[in-house]
Amino acid sequence: MIGLVLVSHSSSLAEGTAALAREMGGAEVAIATAGGLNDEGGIGTDTMRVLEAVESAWSEDGVLVVMDLGSAVLSAEMALDMLEPGRRARVLLSDAPFVEGAVAAAVAAKLGRSLEEVDREARAGLAGKSAHLGTEVPGSDATTEAAPEPTGPEARVTLEVDLPHGLHARPAARLVQTASAFDADVRVTNVTAGRGPVSARSLNAVATLGVTRGQRIEVVARGPQAPLVADAVRALGDRRFDEAPEDDVPVPAQAAADGPVGENVLRGVPASPGAVVAPARRLRVADLPIPEGAGGPASAERALFERALATTRADIDRQRDDAQAALGRAQAAIFDAHLLFLQDDALLGPAMRGIDEGASAARSWSASVDELAHAWEKLEDPYLRERAADLRSVGRQVLARILGVEVPRPRLDPPGILVARDLEPADTVGLDRDVCRGIALAHGGPTAHAAILARALGIPAVVALGERLLEVRDGVRIGLDGMAGLVHVDPPASTADALEGTARDLERRDREARSRAAGPATTLDGLGVAVLANVGGPVDIATDVRVAVDAGCDGVGLLRTEFLFVGRATIPDEEEQERVYRVAAEELDGQPLTIRTLDVGADKPLPGIARADETNPFLGVRGIRLGLERPELLAAQLRAIGRVAADHDVRILFPMVATVEELHAARAALETALDGSRGRPPVGVMIEVPATALLASRFAAEVAFVSIGTNDLTQYVLAADRGNDRVGAIADPLHPAVLRLLGETGEAADGAGIPAAVCGELAGDPSATPLLLGLGIRELSMSAPAIPGVKDAVRRTDLRTAITLAERALDASSAAEVRAMLAP
Repeated sequence: MIGLVLVSHSSSLAEGTAALAREMGGAEVAIATAGGLNDEGGIGTDTMRVLEAVESAWSEDGVLVVMDLGSAVLSAEMALDMLEPGRRARVLLSDAPFVEGAVAAAVAAKLGRSLEEVDREARAGLAGKSAHLGTEVPGSDATTEAAPEPTGPEARVTLEVDLPHGLHARPAARLVQTASAFDADVRVTNVTAGRGPVSARSLNAVATLGVTRGQRIEVVARGPQAPLVADAVRALGDRRFDEAPEDDVPVPAQAAADGPVGENVLRGVPASPGAVVAPARRLRVADLPIPEGAGGPASAERALFERALATTRADIDRQRDDAQAALGRAQAAIFDAHLLFLQDDALLGPAMRGIDEGASAARSWSASVDELAHAWEKLEDPYLRERAADLRSVGRQVLARILGVEVPRPRLDPPGILVARDLEPADTVGLDRDVCRGIALAHGGPTAHAAILARALGIPAVVALGERLLEVRDGVRIGLDGMAGLVHVDPPASTADALEGTARDLERRDREARSRAAGPATTLDGLGVAVLANVGGPVDIATDVRVAVDAGCDGVGLLRTEFLFVGRATIPDEEEQERVYRVAAEELDGQPLTIRTLDVGADKPLPGIARADETNPFLGVRGIRLGLERPELLAAQLRAIGRVAADHDVRILFPMVATVEELHAARAALETALDGSRGRPPVGVMIEVPATALLASRFAAEVAFVSIGTNDLTQYVLAADRGNDRVGAIADPLHPAVLRLLGETGEAADGAGIPAAVCGELAGDPSATPLLLGLGIRELSMSAPAIPGVKDAVRRTDLRTAITLAERALDASSAAEVRAMLAP
């Protein structure tokens, strides 16, 4: 990579230009300045300062010197004469415009261009300004150089540029860096203005397009890696070219995690309570050894490769369907991206050619994966670099199938705090609390999958910490505070001691809480609160309920029946459902069991049930809507529940009820299903749609209890999908708008003389317990590990104080303000 020297009469001008050039080109570009006569800022130029700057920026690839005017040129020439001949030949004095040339040169240098190419880009630095003003730059040829017609696969992507200043220098530089990272010819056209096409590898050429806000550009890539270019450019456009949000776009305080609170402190969103000091660790996957030697006959190796691809496609299809059924479409999207790799000619083509040339399927596939992964890893953009990790993950799956071995799973080794951009469902397999001491994520929100997993495992976690987290090197000691939402990088001894002391206190309190978890949870002023369990995960139901009972639950507040339906080819019949529900009731030994009817829909498909695709499945046929649309499914489930309810304490909970009419239809279905049966189980509704919360008093008059699902209610109230990496931090259940609906529901339930429960993840947060009680919530249902701590939080709560806290929280403006109120 060539070095740059900026020579100016003014040290301030030189340093300012260098800072701008580094922002465009990146910190890796060596830029030295020779500004002013002396360190005191005298105006003028000095030959020795220029010579020192050339030495400082020296590269065997060459050094380009950009000068402002007059004596700056003379000083640079004299400095050049003082170099020994071998070095002098690698230094080029450029007549480029000072500021624009420096920026263009820095971008070109970052891309590994030759000294002559960087000089040509620098000299054409005024092209963008000239295009904007409608003038010509004499002698500028950087954007008009003829190029051979490209060949190979073609990919196109059209973007609308939604930036206040259009495709100005910074976003244009990011487009150039992205396009230049791949083996493809890339051209850009301003479709709206009819300008272009120009080379996407030239900052100046892109600048001549004069793209302003609201105009559309078309990027056309041709060559072996053209599809990768299109994917990368599309992702860049989706992120608005990584430009900062506009002033009129609100950025929630908890999402603005890139802003440090100190020199080495990152602020995020608390996701799971606890404190820990340990080394930063990344998930690692063991390499698969590739046998030495050539492969068998090409036809046999090709057949082996094609079988491995087909089997891997089926594996990923299954993983996607399971994740979508259990977690929703957003969390399953990663598997769709994985499937695309398996039909990418840029990946499959080289592998097939390697086999035809005599290499084994394993070696040829591995080489193709490595080549493409290296292309992604060279990118400056951290989002796009993550694509390499996805590619390598798919590559391992195919390679394992070729070799006939088990696919190696990600794991932490040695123990420490897991540091990652985010956690996908596949990453969470086998996380061990003894090894994973904490979780720190750059993205995500407090109700996202990773946060839920952390709380279920009792692992301290902070999410939405921002991109700076990813700069923390593996093995660096960090301190994680899951209550305050802070990560301390290489903390001083005093901070580390304080965090370790907090961890010891929490462990002591946790032991004490577990020792008395079987007792009732009663506030200081005598209010009894039912602390219940959410069950229905991947383990067998008897074990799941026993774990909850051992944790001290007062019953089951939510039995998710989806676990019976997903991951299988057929729908469970009535008898199978009855057996499972009866096992759960018997394990509770007289404690109440709340069974939620099937809560799936287009975002969580069921095998064996043909469903039409929906443009927005979260606003489509979900929950009770599916049950009413497929009455045979609902009737079988209600009959199975009814038979168990005949001799056990069982309640029925209808999910995703949005209208009173849906409640009436569901109750009618229950009456029909239980016709002739003795007794009727109490019926409740889930409050997870804003309309239901706003009509809580109307619903409370017709049911025996209400249960608030804060996860879905939050994303509907705030229009923020908790599985969407870019808005997940907005979906915070402690937002005052969400709390206001909780308070209205609690008040309506109290007026009707029925209990109001919370069964979302917020219920399992001990710091939020007083707030929920102050809002009128009288039942809390959560994952088993959280039960002892929440029971203790109830016992420490004075209801009058809790009501005051709730009133203050409702007057807050943001979730961050509320979290500050709850901080210990």
